[in-house]
Amino acid sequence: MCGSTPNVSEACGGAMIIGATGFIGQFVAEASLDSGRPTYLLVQSGQASPSKASIIKSLQDKGAIIIYGSIEDQDLLENILKENKIEVVISAIGGGRISDQLILVDAIKAVGTVKRFLPSEFGHDIDRADPVEPALSFYHSKRKVRRYVEAAGIPYTYICCNSIAAWPYHDNTHPADVLPPLDRCYIYGDGNVKAYFVAGSDIGKFTMKTIDDARTLNKCVHFRPPSNLLNMNELASLWEKKIERELPRVTISEDDLLAAAKDMRIPESIVAALTHDIFIRGCQINYSMDNPNDVDVCSLYPDTPFRTIDDCFNDFVVKSVEVKKVVEEKMSKDAIIGPNSKPEALIITA
Repeated sequence: MCGSTPNVSEACGGAMIIGATGFIGQFVAEASLDSGRPTYLLVQSGQASPSKASIIKSLQDKGAIIIYGSIEDQDLLENILKENKIEVVISAIGGGRISDQLILVDAIKAVGTVKRFLPSEFGHDIDRADPVEPALSFYHSKRKVRRYVEAAGIPYTYICCNSIAAWPYHDNTHPADVLPPLDRCYIYGDGNVKAYFVAGSDIGKFTMKTIDDARTLNKCVHFRPPSNLLNMNELASLWEKKIERELPRVTISEDDLLAAAKDMRIPESIVAALTHDIFIRGCQINYSMDNPNDVDVCSLYPDTPFRTIDDCFNDFVVKSVEVKKVVEEKMSKDAIIGPNSKPEALIITA
């Protein structure tokens, strides 16, 4: 509950979350609701996709207050912040809308009552990482938001949670969209460069711990759980152990990743560029925490455990079995109905 963290205010003001239908935003919204904090979700007006509508309904059933509007409407944002006495604003909007946060910053500054703003980061420390294009332009947009926040004098916290605890595909839009491989493991470079992997639920949980903590005010909060520091070879071995069989390992070279990035297919090329930065350049491990603005979430909350990647992979094994069952049932149904039938399309989501 609010006020349970050292150096935390006992008052529990409202939090507004933007981008709650996204992967990370959903976990942050759920953690906010679990904390007992009044939670407002700014949702884009108009027809939502079935999956997003389902997320909105689920969060609303748990107590979230839905507000329809646009992050591009500064007057509306100011009214929402004032009328609902919002003290915390958390943005988890997608990459294509990063620059829209500048309007949000203007609204927060104009109102003057927001005690903490968390812009849409939730990845690497963008002031230290230096990926190739097109990821570099993406980081330039995020850096612009950081500098704008700082110039506005708004109290902030930057969440640098590193990689999501899922299989790091270099050619997909999001690491949480696809299950770990069952045919072959792609290894980046020599497979020995390590990265930190964090479960979505932990991203939400620890993010909410930081928002009232005086030790995280105007700081970069880094998620670096030692138990989840793994390289690709270790990740592949762990997954093979879970599925109880070895998989062929295929090397994806640095040149392969650079070529995929150069293709400029968005967002896939951004993912390839970030994969190169993580597993070739080592952007998560090639710096020390010696900046006075850096804090380590493990040091802040030493008694709060992270989910291990081992535990997360157990979930993926269960999902893999479920998907296999659905596919086998469909194949059996097709065999009974016959090749000339037109069964409904099968959609499998992990």
